[in-house]
Amino acid sequence: MKEVRPTTGKTLGALFSILGPLHGMSFLDLFSGTGRVAAEARKRGASIVTVELVRERASAIRRTLGDTSHIQLCMDVRRALNWCEKRNMSFDVIFADPPYEMKWMSELPGILAVHAGMLKSDGVIVIERSESEPLMLENTPWELVDERRYGISVLDFLKLKETEHVQA
Repeated sequence: MKEVRPTTGKTLGALFSILGPLHGMSFLDLFSGTGRVAAEARKRGASIVTVELVRERASAIRRTLGDTSHIQLCMDVRRALNWCEKRNMSFDVIFADPPYEMKWMSELPGILAVHAGMLKSDGVIVIERSESEPLMLENTPWELVDERRYGISVLDFLKLKETEHVQA
């Protein structure tokens, strides 16, 4: 099991400062790890769905957040996205913090593209990645609208390209 790398306090603070108020919004936390990001989103008023593959981590998130305050999925991200889509769930914010150095940046934008309809029209995808891993957006409906660097971590903010809105 790869060691969990929690989002740093500085990055966490910056993320929620950029996102602004979340009251009444929906927040999907992929690769939840410790659940720190989801806990902060809930504290700021968002309804949350967490996705964590590792059962021990998922159990820790459940203990931290409680059983009834959110939906928790203990499964692979691909399966979780299918699960959410089948239930017609949509999100204002989709946050993904995959393990660094495991090639997720070449796959994740395409995986999310398959489920682009789950992002609300004014929603945002935020991907936290290592500065050494370039984000691959070619052949996806996403455009990079902002990028912030915090030490070795990068927060990428993605939205649907305008042409994708027209086609949808």
